[in-house]
Amino acid sequence: MMVLFPVLAALMLASVLAQEGDETITYTQCTDGYEWDPVIQRCKDIDECEIVHDACKGGMKCVNHFGGYLCLPRTAQIIVNNGQEQPAPEPAPAPNGRNGNAIARRTVPGIQCAAGFEASDHNVCQDINECETSNPCAQLCYNIVGSFLCQCNQGFELSPDRINCDDVDECRTSNFICLYQCVNEPGRYSCLCPDGYQLVRGRNCQDINECEVGHECREDEMCWNYHGGYRCYPRNPCQEPYVLSSENRCVCPVSNPLCRDLPYSIVHKYMSIRSERSTPSDIFQIQATTIYPNTINTFRIKSGNENGDFVLRQTSSVSAMLVLVKPLTGPREHIIDLELLTVNSMNYRSSSVLRLTLIVGPYSF
Repeated sequence: MMVLFPVLAALMLASVLAQEGDETITYTQCTDGYEWDPVIQRCKDIDECEIVHDACKGGMKCVNHFGGYLCLPRTAQIIVNNGQEQPAPEPAPAPNGRNGNAIARRTVPGIQCAAGFEASDHNVCQDINECETSNPCAQLCYNIVGSFLCQCNQGFELSPDRINCDDVDECRTSNFICLYQCVNEPGRYSCLCPDGYQLVRGRNCQDINECEVGHECREDEMCWNYHGGYRCYPRNPCQEPYVLSSENRCVCPVSNPLCRDLPYSIVHKYMSIRSERSTPSDIFQIQATTIYPNTINTFRIKSGNENGDFVLRQTSSVSAMLVLVKPLTGPREHIIDLELLTVNSMNYRSSSVLRLTLIVGPYSF
């Protein structure tokens, strides 16, 4: 940074003649910034930097010149140009027509201020508030001494030109920002959920229980909610020769000859699991409801396990646990018959079936 001073011999003499008889009286007056020196009989410059305590603030250095003083950065260089005024160089244009940090400078005869400063009415270089005079930043502007800084709103980042702001694509920064789908928008992002789910806490997807909020099942049907949807099942699931004895329980009357080789009862149960559930996983327990003395109970998967997705682990003499051993991908429906076989020493034999309708949801949440 260079500051040019012309060599000036600024002197103003004012002579006033007053006629009082034959006497002539001469009054001599100096301009501001000068004082009369009776020794050399002329006006001399006042060094304000010596007589004015703390003339410059903010770490600026005081530089005396003819008729005044300047407050300049400590890195400024001062060149005397023999009274020839040097024009300030034009700032180079920055992108988008903005001048970046090279804001145009205002000069007065004898004073040239560095970029980011302008000469005041008192011939002192003062900081230019670029944020007020030219609004150089695309979004947020912060003035600093001799320059300015640009910053961006949340959701944006400063572009390489340090002036403009580019949108941040939050969806690219992380695969876990949304549970299902991320949609980038200028300065922000939003999360979406598939049909059958509702958005909670901004990013998670929660299953909608359509059986509670609204469904299209008929009166003779029951609504069963699962992860991502619902299904309608008949309230009376019994098929001949079975008859409904209680809710979801079908029995085959002993008096009916067709029931001789069939399980005495079939109990219908429904459940749902998420897609790609980790394995092995206990998912359903079956238990005998009536216990007879001197009998042996055994459990087996009678049907619905053609792919070997499940095993049945007996946990006691009257109970067993259905275990998922292979991950299942939905949406899909499995109907699994779990049979309880009871025998005694008198060759008494009876069986009952729990028919489990297992619905695998379309997603892992």
